[in-house]
Amino acid sequence: MNKTKVIYGIRPVLEALKSKVNIDKILLQDSLQGVLIQELKQELKRANIRPQYVPVNRLNAIIKGNHQGVVAYISEIVYADLDDILLDLKQKNSPAFFLLLDKITDVRNFGAIARTAAAANVDAIIIPSWGAARINEDAIKTSAGGLLKVPVVKTDNLKTTIHTLHQEGITTICATEKAKDNYTSLNGNEPLAVILGSEDKGIDPDILKLARKQVSIPVNDAISSLNVSVAAGIIIYEVLRQRN
Repeated sequence: MNKTKVIYGIRPVLEALKSKVNIDKILLQDSLQGVLIQELKQELKRANIRPQYVPVNRLNAIIKGNHQGVVAYISEIVYADLDDILLDLKQKNSPAFFLLLDKITDVRNFGAIARTAAAANVDAIIIPSWGAARINEDAIKTSAGGLLKVPVVKTDNLKTTIHTLHQEGITTICATEKAKDNYTSLNGNEPLAVILGSEDKGIDPDILKLARKQVSIPVNDAISSLNVSVAAGIIIYEVLRQRN
């Protein structure tokens, strides 16, 4: 592991938070107590970072030294703010085009999607704070630098974000093999947010219900579904085809 991308120990992580270091994820040993831990939790709350509570053996597997029950991963990028992006699009009078990635944890798939998104000028990729691939060196390499070009937004609740997008007049579309409508039936000229899920679990059923539309990509009986990064590319370029 590249130790320069990880901070561990209560005081070093606390100081990193106070110094506004871009932190991607924090692991805390469950049942930690003490004054400094409470101070750390308060700083996490101010920074809008939700820690992940884990057993000590997981932390021991990551750090061989005295981690004191706290391990933080430094983000490779600066996350964008959705409100800022929406305001910018309004000022440009440009129809939004977002990707929402639900439970996509494979770094290479994530990087490949970001590469296509950057090439197609997608306005932003929206990911959950939990259950998403980490934006590390492998992800950036797979994206061919795309993750340094397309804004990435983190949200604590994808469903709340979907409601926000609806209020802004943005149509949400789930790409799922269960849909009856062909992907070419989408209206690429309206403001859109395309939702993609992982290959093993797909899109959360509650999110499927929230979406305004569901579309599928036809495949023959020999294959049940496409790789998610391939599916993303097909739909992204269908939107571009219609807009151009």
